[in-house]
Amino acid sequence: MSVEFKNSVTKENLMRAFAGESQARNRYTIAAGVAKKQNLPVIEAVFAFTANQEKEHAEIFYNHLAELSGENIQIDGAYPVDISQDVAKLLRFAQHNEYEEHDDVYLHFAEKAKEEGFQKAAASFQMIAQIEKTHGDRFGLFADLLEQNKLFVSDVETAWMCLECGHIYRGKSVPEECPVCHNSRGYFVRLELAPYTTI
Repeated sequence: MSVEFKNSVTKENLMRAFAGESQARNRYTIAAGVAKKQNLPVIEAVFAFTANQEKEHAEIFYNHLAELSGENIQIDGAYPVDISQDVAKLLRFAQHNEYEEHDDVYLHFAEKAKEEGFQKAAASFQMIAQIEKTHGDRFGLFADLLEQNKLFVSDVETAWMCLECGHIYRGKSVPEECPVCHNSRGYFVRLELAPYTTI
């Protein structure tokens, strides 16, 4: 069934997705601030990195609405209130929300877009749903490390990178501060999780 875009449910779903991604970006920026205050710059970076990707998703969904420029789109929706000073809890909130977008929301939006004849919008929903799964996995990994008290400790000797200066440290736990730049241990991340690194 093909419908006019201005009369479609897809138009509303795109606006819901734009609103959701915009809010996710802000939630993750706020969560990054909480991590920063708790001297967890690696977790801050994870939230900020993901927030930037959510901004890109918002822009992709928004651009699908270009032909309706100048109009208002009325939508309804439920959006999470994920407020906490517990960084692990913030990571778990984020993991849950990303999985919900992957497992449920965007796949249903994609089906509706296909049904209404909007293949490009459907493709965006499907591809971004897969990215949200990656986001959820990443948030879950760091939540696990925090909850198991293994963010800076390993059962075996491990290579760690200081994200501030790039120093590689080997050991079962990171030092209290980086011996090169003297920043706190919060800048260390397992080398296999450091960006742009091959091991």
